[in-house]
Amino acid sequence: MKLRSLWKGALLVAGSALLIAAVSLLGLLAFVWWNMADGRGWGTTMEQLSAALTRDGAAYSFAGEPLLEEGHWAMLLDEEGRVVWSLRKPQDVPEQFALTDVASFTRWYLEDYPVRCWVREDGLLVEGAPKGSVWKHDIVLDTRALLRAPVWFLGCFGLALGGVLGLACLAVRHWFWQAQKVRDTARSGWINGVSHDIRTPLSVVMGYAAQLEEAPDLPPARRRQAAAVRAQSQVIRDLVNDLNLTMRLDCAMQPLRRTALRPEAFVRQTAADFLNGGMAEGFDLEVDLPDTPLPVIQADPFLLRRAVNNLLTNCVRHNAPGCAIRLGARAEKGRLLLWVDGGIMEAEKPAPARPAEPDGSAAHGTGLQLVAQIAAAHGGRAEFFAGPPFRCELRLPAKG
Repeated sequence: MKLRSLWKGALLVAGSALLIAAVSLLGLLAFVWWNMADGRGWGTTMEQLSAALTRDGAAYSFAGEPLLEEGHWAMLLDEEGRVVWSLRKPQDVPEQFALTDVASFTRWYLEDYPVRCWVREDGLLVEGAPKGSVWKHDIVLDTRALLRAPVWFLGCFGLALGGVLGLACLAVRHWFWQAQKVRDTARSGWINGVSHDIRTPLSVVMGYAAQLEEAPDLPPARRRQAAAVRAQSQVIRDLVNDLNLTMRLDCAMQPLRRTALRPEAFVRQTAADFLNGGMAEGFDLEVDLPDTPLPVIQADPFLLRRAVNNLLTNCVRHNAPGCAIRLGARAEKGRLLLWVDGGIMEAEKPAPARPAEPDGSAAHGTGLQLVAQIAAAHGGRAEFFAGPPFRCELRLPAKG
């Protein structure tokens, strides 16, 4: 859901940026087309004006006066540069022009009047517009540069669009992490509060159950029931502890206290603690270590022992007494392979806690999720195999 929301936000921003860019580009093109030369500004074409000017002997007749915009004027020059016909010609426009004068105003300005010209058989027809009404400029562009212009403008457009999208993605990412931080803080506070509220009554239940279990005046059946209450309370306490630790690892709130750890000593000590704790009563716990020394690893002993104990506890919980449980380690391709297998237990994939089992005991899926999180926090990974027998391998980076 988090990734999907991030992608939705990024697509929304990208679509908005593309829409803005497309509208801006189309608006610019429309503006240029609407206001370019020979468009609405001049009113009509020079060919139409020339067709409206006819010659009858030595006199000229012009039927296109309605075609001229307000303030526009026109004149006809003969081959010697004399004005032989004019309409509304300004007084500051001469009656005679030299060849150099005609060459200078043909495309641009005549006495600061924007003009345009049309060559006729009897001379040169000139239409003028009011001063300051039309902008003209001499632009000289190499043909190769003109051919590269579309690529250049597309590149600039892509660069601008990439910048907009980059800034938008940074903003979306910042908002996303802010919202994630708020959610993580709220979840952490809620879990910590619930865990704290559970511990006190749970300790009371475990204490009274232990007293009833050891009471000599109770029938054996009642003492067995008290033992079951104490054992299930222990399961609840372990689940609460696993939930807290899972949350802290998921939110990167659990600091790793790494030390140089020798795998042989760690495996033997973990096995001894598990046997002495009474959890393996009725089970055979075997330790499998190679004859050659194993590579030293940098790890948090508490977290790593927690992961291995969860695996051993699952083997005990899901198998009948008499099952053989094996704990071992070996070096493999620059990594330390720490493994646990035993019985015919079906592997629980790292996932949220599963529903209660038919006998009422709680499923311990959170424990295997915690194993995977602890392995990932050490830069390694956990692999689960359904078997039989069930097997879990922790692949941890060895010290170089």
